[in-house]
Formats: sequence, structure tokens, C-alpha cells
Amino acid sequence: MIAVAVAALLIAAHSVISQLSGPKVYDAEHTEISVDAGDRFAVRVADDPADGYRWIIAEPRPDPAVLTAAGGHYDPDEPPPSGAGGSRHLDFEAVRAGRTDLRLVRCRRCGTGAAEEPGARSLNFRVTVR
Repeated sequence: MIAVAVAALLIAAHSVISQLSGPKVYDAEHTEISVDAGDRFAVRVADDPADGYRWIIAEPRPDPAVLTAAGGHYDPDEPPPSGAGGSRHLDFEAVRAGRTDLRLVRCRRCGTGAAEEPGARSLNFRVTVR
């Protein structure tokens, strides 16, 4: 009975700590990302929505059996400078063990050939799920 109560307490504590600490965040220079199956993580990239560009997950898309997109959000710089810069967080969930590539492109029209648009920028990541 005591062992069950202790185990339940440990599981609850782990859950609370995980929720408070949030997902691990990787910046653009972290091109090799290694996570465990079931982990959620974010890729943080510089962004300025006022300039007309946006970040997309580009083709070829990551293997959905290994990695899935899980939303994202924008954080403006604090305190805001004269411009409207900030950071875009793109959230992902590691589905199961494997390796896949993740390519992000910052583009305006974001259609076919988005990476070749004038002013476009691309970032490539290798994601390993254990």
C-alpha cells in the first residue's frame, strides 16, 4: 500500500515538474536535435511578422511516424524596440524512435520553390528520436 502511494506521488511530482519546465527549446544553431519518444520540444527562430515573411515547415516534410508538428507561438522582444522583432516558437512532438530531417523556410509567398524566393531563408535540422 505504501509503495503504491509513493509511486503515485513520484508520478504526480514528475508530471508537475514537466509541465512547469515546459518543452525543451532549440535555437537555429542547434542543427542536431536528439529527444526521447513522447517528448515535446520547440525550435526558436528570429521573426518579425511586420516584414511580411513567415516560417513554414518545408518540403520534404519530416517523417510523420517520427516527428509531428504541434503548433507554435510568437514572443515579441521585451521591451519592444522601435521595430517589431521577436521569436517564433515552432512546437513538435517526437512520435517514435527514428531519424528525420526538418527543414524550415522563412518566405513571403511560401508556395512551390519558397526557398528560392528573394529574401527567403532556410534552416535544416536532423532530429533523432530515441
